[in-house]
Amino acid sequence: MAAPAKKAFALRLDPALHAAVERAAAADLRSINAEVECLLREALARRGVRVAEPVRARRGRPPKQEEPQ
Repeated sequence: MAAPAKKAFALRLDPALHAAVERAAAADLRSINAEVECLLREALARRGVRVAEPVRARRGRPPKQEEPQ
């Protein structure tokens, strides 16, 4: 099952804020985009806003299919 497409939009940030997010992303081994998503989810949760869990792509190799005999 494919993950639904993500909504893309332009986000303008102060350079110092971008640098801080970039450092936090590197420390968490995430992309800047993934770090921003994580920070937004955490901030919304603190405010009591519920957000559905994202549909995550399956990782790793698909299971081997047995060949018919």
